[in-house]
Amino acid sequence: MTTLRYLQGYPEPLLAQVQSLIDEGRLLQTVTARHPEMHAVRSERALYDYVCEMKARHLRSAPPLAKVAFDPKLHVLKNALGTHSAVSRVQGGQLKAKREIRIATLFKEAPADFLRMIVVHELAHLKEREHDKAFYALCEHMEPQYHQLEFDLRLWLTARELPATLPASPDNEDSNGCV
Repeated sequence: MTTLRYLQGYPEPLLAQVQSLIDEGRLLQTVTARHPEMHAVRSERALYDYVCEMKARHLRSAPPLAKVAFDPKLHVLKNALGTHSAVSRVQGGQLKAKREIRIATLFKEAPADFLRMIVVHELAHLKEREHDKAFYALCEHMEPQYHQLEFDLRLWLTARELPATLPASPDNEDSNGCV
């Protein structure tokens, strides 16, 4: 049985269904069939514009963003897919906070739905710091399918970490006929 580290806390019957898809080698195929559309956000400028457009649509009164960037270290170091932060500085006797959002670089190659979900998550932190009821209500306001997308993202991450299996073919056999 595969360790389902992205799916801890989900009910056992649901985990059994996921394990069945893994055993059949169909997890990635199932997720990509549900989320086939890729996005065109490849540069940090495009990401900044994408995030600011979504912020303008849903959170007009939230503080402005100073920086939005892809961060290649996020997934590896902090076990996070995105972060939000406020860098505070004193300017002329006033305390100014510059808000930043960083998105894991793996989202450059993710389906469009997953990039949107992680951006919604990080934007919600501009208004709600904790992962509480108000936070998830705000996420659902910005993206009505938020919880399903979060679950599907967890499935996609699980599928990405599975070892690639090669189908049996004459090219993959050794001299004894074994794969």
